[in-house]
Amino acid sequence: MTAMAQLKPQHFLWRMEGDVAVIALDRPDRKNPLTFDSYAELRDMFRALVHADDVKAVVFASNGGNFSSGGDVHDIIGPLTKMNMKELLSFTRMTGDLVKAMISAPQPIIAAIDGVCVGAGAIIAMASDIRLATAQAKTAFLFTRVGLAGCDMGACAILPRIIGQGRAAELLYSGRSMSAEEGERWGFFNRLVGEAELEAEAVAFAQRLAAGPTFAHMMTKTMLNQEWSMGLEQAIEAEAQAQALCMQTKDFERAYDAFVAKERPAFEGD
Repeated sequence: MTAMAQLKPQHFLWRMEGDVAVIALDRPDRKNPLTFDSYAELRDMFRALVHADDVKAVVFASNGGNFSSGGDVHDIIGPLTKMNMKELLSFTRMTGDLVKAMISAPQPIIAAIDGVCVGAGAIIAMASDIRLATAQAKTAFLFTRVGLAGCDMGACAILPRIIGQGRAAELLYSGRSMSAEEGERWGFFNRLVGEAELEAEAVAFAQRLAAGPTFAHMMTKTMLNQEWSMGLEQAIEAEAQAQALCMQTKDFERAYDAFVAKERPAFEGD
């Protein structure tokens, strides 16, 4: 295992709140667009979290009133128009790898979404495990607006599972903005919170998860993702095996002992 609390990324903000890593894109003057470098550094960070024992949950926060405006028009979209097919495929695979890394990270990821959340920014929100938002959040999968397909970075697989096939099709075909109220009603957002409370609410929620049985959280996240491609019988058997593994943990014993003693269990993640 490795320690990541002292990480000093070059292309996004990072701080620790206890066992919770709080990250945010750091170009608020441009509504936090992504660049080639920030894509790659975020991907590498989420991959490294697999081996981090000092990060128990992650908050992907907004910055300056916005979450992310997606791929930078000048730093990404302009150069893409001049690339050959091999270079383009390398880029699209790299962006998809960011989503894969988020899904593979064992820690729960909570997105705290304010203001603009579009394009690849909307994908990062989609790939998070839990989403909190303000009433000002405007989420759009803009790809068709720039002449591209809506099937970007896993959107056609993940978004319908969150909000349903018809609603996802509407957003991915049209590229229109989904309001915060729609997002909450459709299940994209877990709940809406006040702008001033957004990050604090997300961090507090992440800290509650971080204080819980983190091995069991990892197993829950793993099964939520792996069971997409399973039949019901496979899923039930996989969950039987996963739960049997969790029953071997000391946290399971701690929970029982605390129940007997009429105390709150103090989970340690092992």
